[in-house]
Amino acid sequence: MKAIDWGSLGFTYMKTNYNIRAYYRDGKWSELEVSDSEYIPMHMAASCLHYSQEAFEGLKAYCGADGKIRLFRVEENAKRLINSARYLCMAEPSIEMFVEACKKAVQLNREFVPPYGTGASLYLRPLLIGTSPQIGVGPASEYMFMVFVMPVGPYFKSGFKPIKVIIDRDHDRAAPKGTGHIKAGGNYAASIYSGEKAHDMGYSNVLYLDAVERKYIDECGAANFFGIKNNTYITPNSHSVLPSITNMSIRELAADLGLKVEMRKVEVSELGTFEECGACGTAAVISPIGSVYDPDTKHTYTFGDGTTAGPICEKMYNTLRGIQYGEIEDSHNWCTIVE
Repeated sequence: MKAIDWGSLGFTYMKTNYNIRAYYRDGKWSELEVSDSEYIPMHMAASCLHYSQEAFEGLKAYCGADGKIRLFRVEENAKRLINSARYLCMAEPSIEMFVEACKKAVQLNREFVPPYGTGASLYLRPLLIGTSPQIGVGPASEYMFMVFVMPVGPYFKSGFKPIKVIIDRDHDRAAPKGTGHIKAGGNYAASIYSGEKAHDMGYSNVLYLDAVERKYIDECGAANFFGIKNNTYITPNSHSVLPSITNMSIRELAADLGLKVEMRKVEVSELGTFEECGACGTAAVISPIGSVYDPDTKHTYTFGDGTTAGPICEKMYNTLRGIQYGEIEDSHNWCTIVE
């Protein structure tokens, strides 16, 4: 293994030593297997290629101040993948198999876990795909579950600094009563055009509105949105929004910090009342939002001075990261130690 400059890592793919795989055939899952290949042999008519029978997860492992490696809320990721699989009529891996595969992937790639103090982490990508030939529309009969890993740095190169966001009323990430609440690859493909358009205009992310009235906030790119005002943490409650494990954790931390927590519909017009705003998810953890531009009204909502994270966002970010890196007591028992 060549030396890695941990401080210069981005959120990009890097080859590591091993990945973990299991196969669903004849109505049952195989034992977990270890592979050193980056490639998947696949039939050209595999259902994942034609009908998007595919779901995935994202989670991280952290090397703590005590030298121990911690997986963050791995069982919650397992539950979410199972929910995605159920909605897409795919074979469901058990929670136990999911957790074991993640632990094994970390253990076999231990040398790629960034050292404590670098600000980097080991990103895990569990993946579930339909692999049997399927020309008619319908569920596959065979599936593959795998977990691969890579060391990553900050999702946004600017680090923990406020980002600029633009509202997009011309594109919908997901439809009401559709697949927005599960982690299906098609949801992300549907957001690429809008995201690239925003980047070309100089914005870091897109704020999606509900697909019916274009009145309520749904998600901020691939992350959950939240706003803070009057000592209250407010985040959208929508079937089109993926239930973020990071957001779930922040809601609990917000309550711990004495904030009131509300999950409800959030109108776009309410942006002007927030003292702080942010986006949260596994990749970026928390990204403070400095400003939101509305191209319809030509109005820019600015939070604070637009260039500095607000005090509550910063407190929640530091608390969550402190738990993940073993600097703060894990009173909620969120972390799993990988021996």
